[in-house]
Amino acid sequence: MTQVQGYFDPRFESVRELFAQQQSDPQARGAALCVTVGDDTVLDLWQGVTDKDNSKVWEQDTLVNVFSCTKPLGAVALLQQVQAGRIGLDAPLAEVWPEFAQAGKQHVTLRQILSHRSGLSAISEPLAPEALFDWQAMTAALAAQQPWWTPDASHGYAPLTYAWLLGEPLRRLSGQMPGDYLREHVCQPLGMDFHVGVVDADLSRIAHVSRLRNQYGDQYARDLFAAMGDADGLSWKAFANPSSLQTSTNKREWQQAQILAANGTGNARSLARFWQVMAHDGRLGDTQLLDAELVALMRREHSAGLDRTLHCPTRFGLGVMLEQEWQGGSFGMGPNAFGHPGAGGALGFADPDAQVGFGYVTNAMGPYVLTDPRAGELSRAVYRCLREHR
Repeated sequence: MTQVQGYFDPRFESVRELFAQQQSDPQARGAALCVTVGDDTVLDLWQGVTDKDNSKVWEQDTLVNVFSCTKPLGAVALLQQVQAGRIGLDAPLAEVWPEFAQAGKQHVTLRQILSHRSGLSAISEPLAPEALFDWQAMTAALAAQQPWWTPDASHGYAPLTYAWLLGEPLRRLSGQMPGDYLREHVCQPLGMDFHVGVVDADLSRIAHVSRLRNQYGDQYARDLFAAMGDADGLSWKAFANPSSLQTSTNKREWQQAQILAANGTGNARSLARFWQVMAHDGRLGDTQLLDAELVALMRREHSAGLDRTLHCPTRFGLGVMLEQEWQGGSFGMGPNAFGHPGAGGALGFADPDAQVGFGYVTNAMGPYVLTDPRAGELSRAVYRCLREHR
């Protein structure tokens, strides 16, 4: 295994040692960690390999799929439309997407979509594998979908459908496809090396993703996988309809699609940069993503309790997960932390009280949908260092 590369503030040497220790695991492949505190970057580390033959070294500019860490960027994009007065949080989504008013959805709002309360966490009708990459097929299926429960009565995470529930209104409001909008209005202004739809020239920088062997997760993860045994149930449909969601991670077709919920491709540095800005209420220096009032609204609890999709307790704001009361869902810092994990290990979040922006990515996927233990151990170690060096 290669040596840890990058920069660390000496106050956080124990975090660097933990990162190196994690990478010494026989199943470890590649990973990167970046942490900001206030205006400063205190950790920017990477190590490992990027290809399936374990022969290509992880570089400073390596990219990797971060799955659902993409969702908060999509939420910010829609909230920018709210800020501009183009859509109301509590106005029916059908005002900008008339076809959406079918099947009892005429009153579903953007707020319900953002907080996973719309009842549209999955598409019930079986979809062909190629539908995943057909924008019109996915938006038509969602327009025709009847909610799985009465909208706003409860909540259930939408791992995939979130992409079009946000992406189609964004496309209609902005005149741009979601990945193009994010590049112009979120990623480039912040200097983020982050892409929803990777251009040809950057494909060679993407790390190949593989799964850890003989890893089964905590009880909540096992309960979710058990629920996915029902091919007609919500959980299976949410994560495996279309079935190509389970098999496309390393395919060019996936890497170049614009799936706002799940196929963001970036690095730890870009995640930390985004969350650094969010820790500063949406503004850092001359760059402003959102008004502070909208950031506060994102952080406010909108959903809490047993999640219909994940079969575990979850808390959501608008487009973000909030700190959970159990370790498997915790960001590992203060009670006001907010952000989002990505399936298999990636994690990005902000702790506004500690002024922390955190990003972790890996190409060795674990079985966790919420906080992976590797990322959680690192964030708790960062927090310990912060308290020791006040």
